[in-house]
Amino acid sequence: MSTPRQLSLNAFIYPSGHHEAAWRHPDSQPGRIYDVDYYQEIGRTAEAAKLDAVFFADGPALRTNVKHNAGSGLEPITLLTAIATATTHLGLIATASTTYYEPYNLARLFSTLDHISRGRAGWNIVTTGTDLAAANFGLDRHPDHAERYARAREFVDAVVALWDSWEDDAILLDLASGVYADPDKIHPIDFVGEHLSVRGPFNAPRTPQGYPVLVQAGASNEGRSFAGKYAEAIFTAHQRLEDAQRFYADIKAQARGFGRDPEHVKILPGISPFIGDTEAAAKRLEREFNELTVPEYGLSQLENIVGKSLHHLPLDEAVPVDLFDDAGDVTDNGRSRLQVVAGIVQRERPTVRGLLHRLAGARGHRVFAGTPEQVADTIEEWFRSGAADGFNVMPPYYPGGLQVFADTVVPILQQRGLFRTEYTGTTLRDHLGLPRPAGRTAPEPALTS
Repeated sequence: MSTPRQLSLNAFIYPSGHHEAAWRHPDSQPGRIYDVDYYQEIGRTAEAAKLDAVFFADGPALRTNVKHNAGSGLEPITLLTAIATATTHLGLIATASTTYYEPYNLARLFSTLDHISRGRAGWNIVTTGTDLAAANFGLDRHPDHAERYARAREFVDAVVALWDSWEDDAILLDLASGVYADPDKIHPIDFVGEHLSVRGPFNAPRTPQGYPVLVQAGASNEGRSFAGKYAEAIFTAHQRLEDAQRFYADIKAQARGFGRDPEHVKILPGISPFIGDTEAAAKRLEREFNELTVPEYGLSQLENIVGKSLHHLPLDEAVPVDLFDDAGDVTDNGRSRLQVVAGIVQRERPTVRGLLHRLAGARGHRVFAGTPEQVADTIEEWFRSGAADGFNVMPPYYPGGLQVFADTVVPILQQRGLFRTEYTGTTLRDHLGLPRPAGRTAPEPALTS
């Protein structure tokens, strides 16, 4: 008898919460966003709820909108190592850029996290979408989209080759003979590409889960192709069920086209739930947060998506639809987040203020206000209808928003048989139902005549 399909659930940690005004709300704790205890407590809450992992986004530059929002600049791999020491099962996923790292040092960072956590690490692979980072690394310009993805493909190939440069049985620990490791089972990778070259071998053996889980979050056409070839989990943003279903089918087909098992590619949209005892209470809570927003901040965020100045627009007049004439359609995904916003404008015809409130909750991810049962219902609907393998849970505020989800929604999903009541494995691959990748094997001996 086959095991029933189970949801994957991650807690996406955004310092004060995913609503842009969370830091101003009395239920958040913005004064603690540089306090390691704060993040360890969040990790313990996620683990108590049996979530698959916590996830950190990251970018190597100070955001231009720091005036009106609290954002931590703590380096996520180091921070997840601290969370690893406070937990025993929880997966630990960090974002790191293929544009602003080199393969060998990034391979070491994630390998070390995976060893320290005994197999709970995941790497969210990004190419970095902001021009702000280039000057921080001595570059005159930020590489264009195609160039970044070309480097990213080489980067991932090189990193995985480094992690696999030790055969699984390379360490002998033969005390009698004095042999620690068999050098014949440790191999240079001799990787040479157009953008990168790495000789190898790596300076540490394979990790408990072979190597960290590969995660990706791009939704452009190049991003989808990249995900189909490499990603084992994909974070994505959708407002509507039908858009999520289309994306889900496309990614699974692309994975199949690369000869991969689509069941080993987990698609996890974001959901940011405002939860109340009644639907009206949940919607009141959402309004509370929206009333704390600063329009200047929201307009700057929207301008980054649209690529045009918007400060001249009256806040209480309808958003001009023609602002999005160049957004493309769902088959042309070069600017995927722009298309999400364009869809909201075309369907709902909001005022500028209304659109800013729609985006304030989770930057284009789905915001849902309702009772615990209603939140569970929407999660189940997407899960059962070919739109998601699970969700990146994006609480509007931390730490309480995650605690409410853990206390009220998770038990309903467990009662419905959709989510675990106990961990059944110890690694992030175990939680996600992913196989441990086969490592490198010794070459066949040459035949002699």
